[in-house]
Amino acid sequence: MHSYALNTTSQSLLRDLGVVPANVLRRAGLADDLMRQPSVRLSSQDYYRLWHGIEDEMQDALLPIRFCEVVRAESFSPPLFAALCSPNLIVAAQRIARYKALVAPIRLDVLEKGDVTTMEFTWLDAPLTPPVSLVVMELLFCVALVRMGTRETIRPLDVSTTVLPSPLAPYEAFLGVGMKCGAGHAVTFATADARRPFLTSNEQLWAAFEPELRRRLSDLDMPVTTTRRVRSALLEGLPSGLVSMEAIGRKLAMSKRTLQRRVEAEGTSYQQILNETREALARHYLEKTTLPAAEIAFLLGFDEPNSFYRAFRSWTGTTPERVRQEGPA
Repeated sequence: MHSYALNTTSQSLLRDLGVVPANVLRRAGLADDLMRQPSVRLSSQDYYRLWHGIEDEMQDALLPIRFCEVVRAESFSPPLFAALCSPNLIVAAQRIARYKALVAPIRLDVLEKGDVTTMEFTWLDAPLTPPVSLVVMELLFCVALVRMGTRETIRPLDVSTTVLPSPLAPYEAFLGVGMKCGAGHAVTFATADARRPFLTSNEQLWAAFEPELRRRLSDLDMPVTTTRRVRSALLEGLPSGLVSMEAIGRKLAMSKRTLQRRVEAEGTSYQQILNETREALARHYLEKTTLPAAEIAFLLGFDEPNSFYRAFRSWTGTTPERVRQEGPA
């Protein structure tokens, strides 16, 4: 079973759809910090759970259409950027196909046969099956893309999928053609339309940015450590005092035992991460602000100042007042 990089524009897309990302993650049973992680990968199961969370939150039978309506050319999604820099839909789809398997459990094949060109989608990681609305969204996006690039209302010749959306009429109105129930998932265009020039084409920009896009996409394979995730969750939770392993585990959608096992595998412990985070924050407050020690203690999640003083001395061998007097090291 593979894993896939979360789209870097996911939060902005959800906001444009009128959806609160935190609500979607809660419905999907995924970690609260999922979309704030710099590099996150999802299993197929979690990828589909995320989409189901969007469905449940929106409660809109026309979700795929809504999605295509809010996608904007200025969103710096590497596959979309690569596509819109292309000279036409065929090249755009070929470029997307190179990156698609990194960001979704999908294989995209571009088949040009004479006067027709077909984009075929194969969903990977069986026996898991994708949500119907997700499949339909991918099909509709091919049409939205060619319209975005050409600034013309291009209509496909044929759109087929294994399960038709309901209600069907709005989708057929969006496409400008009837949808068919078939054995696979495909969108077919007249080759003349698929080769129609993109007004957004910019091969010089593409040549300049392609190495960076390749690097960014290769970075998607780099894991985000549990230690880093715990530290980020602590930075949010410390002022409220919610710093127990159970509380942080809930934020990261993992049990206390799993959290403990993962940080130990990374050569540390939960208490060590908590102490290091508190010490770093304490030094920041002492060196960069005039906050009194009692307020710093509160911001670090201590019940009373004396606990903060004792902890600070155990971390540093000195007192908060001495650190403030000496200033940055």
